[in-house]
Amino acid sequence: MNDQNSGQNSGMFGVSDTGDTSGYGGLTRQHAMPSRTSDVGVQPYGGWFKEVADALAFTEAEAVIHRGELTFHVRRERLLEALQVLRDELRFELCSGVSGVHYPADHGQENKHSELHAVYHLLSMTYNRRVRVETSAPEEDPHVPSGVAIYPTLDWHERETYDMFGIVFDGHPGLTRILMPDDWPGHPQRKDYPLGGIPVEYHGATIPPPDTRRSYS
Repeated sequence: MNDQNSGQNSGMFGVSDTGDTSGYGGLTRQHAMPSRTSDVGVQPYGGWFKEVADALAFTEAEAVIHRGELTFHVRRERLLEALQVLRDELRFELCSGVSGVHYPADHGQENKHSELHAVYHLLSMTYNRRVRVETSAPEEDPHVPSGVAIYPTLDWHERETYDMFGIVFDGHPGLTRILMPDDWPGHPQRKDYPLGGIPVEYHGATIPPPDTRRSYS
């Protein structure tokens, strides 16, 4: 049930009778709108953004607010602590996956901003909130702790990120390739990976392979 005058939501799906079968019928939530600022590391953030930032302050995470979305950049050594707090204390029950990103220009930067990034997408089903947690590792030491013990859904997602980007998730129960053959050389979604390809004929026209059409340099 929504009460716009009091600024509260009751229940899980906005129902006021026995139709709410989620088990959250007694839940009452205050409306808390986050700030729209894009400042980095400037508090207070406003609304529930501040609540999350305060809870993760001990990890020295760097908060970024952009286009109304909240991302925390955390050192890999503090990653599992951050994920544990988000799940247990802030009710971000679901991690929908981990994405890999490769920034070749960041080579040689500090650990928090190295070239290989792992980005975790978290959802609070209780409060309908979303945050990202991002960490990074250098190509020379591409190790990040596995989050499978905290979010079991990360099992195959970490395998795919390992396969495509070469990020090694330490502690994963079975870190093997999931898309490419076991003996495949390299990691196809890194920016420095050759595009390859073969010519394709289409309605009398020939399309050259990708590596002859463009490059990342």
